[in-house]
Amino acid sequence: MKNRPFQFAIAVLSLTVFSPVLSSGSDQLPRLRAYIESKSVSILKEFSALLSIPNIASNTDDIKRNAEVILSLLRGRGIEARLLEGEGCPPLVYGEIMNPGARRTVLFYAHYDGQPVDASQWTDDPWHPVLRDGRLEDGGRVIHASQVRFDDGRDYRLYGRSTSDDKASIVALVAALDFLKAEKTPLSINVKFLFEGEEEAGSPHLPALLEKYGDMLKADAVFICDGPVDQSGRMQVVFGVRGSIGLELTAYGPNHALHSGHYGNWAPNPIALLVNLLASMRDDDGRVLVDRFYDGVRPVAEKEKEAIRAIPDIDAKLRQEYGLAWTEAGNARLAERILLPALNFRGLRSGGVGSQAANAVVPEASASIDIRLVPDQDPEIVKQAVEEHFRKEGFHIVGQDPTREERLRYPRLIKVQWDKGYPPYRLSLDDPFGRAVIKALAGALPEPPLRLPSLGGSAPLWMFADSLRVPVLGLPIANYDNNQHGPNENIRLKNLWDGIAMFAALLSGLGTVW
Repeated sequence: MKNRPFQFAIAVLSLTVFSPVLSSGSDQLPRLRAYIESKSVSILKEFSALLSIPNIASNTDDIKRNAEVILSLLRGRGIEARLLEGEGCPPLVYGEIMNPGARRTVLFYAHYDGQPVDASQWTDDPWHPVLRDGRLEDGGRVIHASQVRFDDGRDYRLYGRSTSDDKASIVALVAALDFLKAEKTPLSINVKFLFEGEEEAGSPHLPALLEKYGDMLKADAVFICDGPVDQSGRMQVVFGVRGSIGLELTAYGPNHALHSGHYGNWAPNPIALLVNLLASMRDDDGRVLVDRFYDGVRPVAEKEKEAIRAIPDIDAKLRQEYGLAWTEAGNARLAERILLPALNFRGLRSGGVGSQAANAVVPEASASIDIRLVPDQDPEIVKQAVEEHFRKEGFHIVGQDPTREERLRYPRLIKVQWDKGYPPYRLSLDDPFGRAVIKALAGALPEPPLRLPSLGGSAPLWMFADSLRVPVLGLPIANYDNNQHGPNENIRLKNLWDGIAMFAALLSGLGTVW
């Protein structure tokens, strides 16, 4: 298909002025809805075929199968597409549509790998997508795609690994292209697609691949099509994400388990040592107590505060949903809290409880921590601050299991192992690209999208900003209650349809307002 862009009417594409597909007050929204109603079965069939291929990043054969299927989805629509290879990593799926007369080029990124699964935790086979007419928790029944009806009040959901994270974005993008072709509506921008196969493994090879294929990937801006919409259900444009670093800790006691009656309150207890250390790192309201942890934190701008105030306040609803009598910082709003750094204890392991409990002083205790960073925190400075905190608490740090000599020499030992992590990113709400995106989406959705200064989670926006030197925005479409990374992951069909509408509006209208 060399040099054959997506088959829109070429005579129309040569125009330098384009009409946005979903401009405010047009009749395109009902036409899009009618199109989706007529094509929902085929869209879901194509989506389900992709979902049925296991996509754990460590399984090379399955990941390659995913890449080949996505390559076929692009090429089947006349898109110039290829696999971008790198040593020891899954291929990137790349596609491009170059349009005569378009002044801007935009790169759309999503990932096709998913988190590991424990099938015993799922109601249905995670690799056999199941459509239901409501949430599992509400008794949603299994149905066929032909039974989906609009405006009947049902909360249709498709269940399976990567339904929401992140294959939905890939399917919504190609469905948006199909709609524009059916409407004979031209694109207003040059489009590049980049779909990654190891995002869930931390994208370890992505920076090198972005450098290797930098000339091919050149664009004026990047969309990261990943993550959830606002908890209110409103679609949102995400201007930033928190950075992330993780660490594993192990504290040590005797070199083997000792009887707690004979040796308790004589032999140091590693569980007590570890939990006391953890308690010294943050208070009950989530404020991190590590010196220098907040060094460099960028103050929240007034326009960012204004954008936060415009976000629906659904915290009370979330507390009810999650069974929480209170939330940190005096029930401060979630939208405000995610603009701050956070330190989370994600796991503890030592000894046993319940029927597995033994009356013993255990040899070691381990904890796992993830730290979320905000602009302009430097991950390396944060690492140094945390380790200095451990030393102030009397611990000697090792990077591997301690030797016998180290056990005898140091009263308090802590093994510290960091992951690579990555920094935060936030684009100014005043950036011309961001303003153009909000304008292009006006009228494309039932309600205008929210402007979110920062998503609470982390994503590799900084990699693209650093490598390509262009502005980057997030365009999430998944429902917030999608069970991302867990059992029974799902996507609301309404979110999928809204995603198609959003992508169609940007593909056809962004070039006219930017």
